Amino acid sequence: MRGDVLVVHETEKPPESWAAAVLLTEHPDPSADAPPWQEEAIRLLRDRWAGPGRLVVFAGGRRGFPSAAPEHAEGWASDWRGTALAHSDVVICRSPGGGCPAGVAGWGAGHDSGRIVLRVPARPAAGERPEPGGPEVADAVTAALAHLGTGAERTGVQRQVPLPIWRTDSFQRWYGAQRAAGNTLLAARPVWSLRIGADRRLVFYWALHAVVHVTAEDRVKDNEVVISRPDIATAVLYVPGATIDDTEIVLVREFRTAASTPDGFVHELPGGSSMRTTDPRSLVACEVREETGLHLDPGRFRAHGSRQLTAPMSAHHAHLFSAEITPEELEVIRGLADVPQGVAAESERTWPEIATFRRIRTERLVDWATLGLIVQALTDRGHPLP
Repeated sequence: MRGDVLVVHETEKPPESWAAAVLLTEHPDPSADAPPWQEEAIRLLRDRWAGPGRLVVFAGGRRGFPSAAPEHAEGWASDWRGTALAHSDVVICRSPGGGCPAGVAGWGAGHDSGRIVLRVPARPAAGERPEPGGPEVADAVTAALAHLGTGAERTGVQRQVPLPIWRTDSFQRWYGAQRAAGNTLLAARPVWSLRIGADRRLVFYWALHAVVHVTAEDRVKDNEVVISRPDIATAVLYVPGATIDDTEIVLVREFRTAASTPDGFVHELPGGSSMRTTDPRSLVACEVREETGLHLDPGRFRAHGSRQLTAPMSAHHAHLFSAEITPEELEVIRGLADVPQGVAAESERTWPEIATFRRIRTERLVDWATLGLIVQALTDRGHPLP
């Protein structure tokens, strides 16, 4: 069953829940009344919306479309357009040249926040009246509906989380953990997101300024952002030595932009993430093959559980595995030390390295989180600490 389409105009308060929301706006000067192109967009959205939940359309003016109750909620009276932007999943903006720059009031908040921004050019011929709709509007509506899909039901403050972020496993893990702890999300403002893929639909990193009521302490925490990304699967590949310090461990050297190390590279365990749904054991076997050149059957990896890597900084988890490899397999990796590995199409270039645990400790080769991963894996295997 198709859900309804509800148009919310200025001075009107939107409903408390919906599956998707679209903002129709203009640059540089929004019209006092809904312009013809918005009427056409609304008609197309009504005709084409196929999701089972409600689609809300924020539009300018006070034309006589069926709309929400006229009373105001906090923010809607003082800054209707800004609040509508903060509650939208997709923004369709029409302007001369099709540009809606960050300088537009409130626009910077939506430009890289995880919301989908679609630009509709308005270029009427000299002396001619612009068409009410035209192919550009129809194309924008088609693209908007493709991004929205069937939407996702959200209520209250959840409406402030754009669909591209809401749909990520990383957001749902964080939000689920907070709710399980008895905490309440009071406000959510997307700060930025890093989207990848040919059409930039996939959210890789996201940052959310969250206001949370901490139930255990009965206080509100409002001065931090939540950052997250897809979980990673990582592996400690090792050949046991006479002592844990003599154990040889496989690392990969890779340039990562955030590195602040003496050589400008990070030295880390082989591992990574995927935007596709896959089990961590299969993922870690794939990552080991890509980053070290060594092919191991997934059944050889022992699981050590998952934890956050840097809990004050990022909500994502690392799924830790280990595999004891043979001296012959270690030599295969050693022979690839000067051969770049990784996925070149994703700008990934890794160089396999081998180091003893003693060298890793004393030469400070890895960061604290990686050192902890290695210690966990080796001690779980029965190797006593030095």
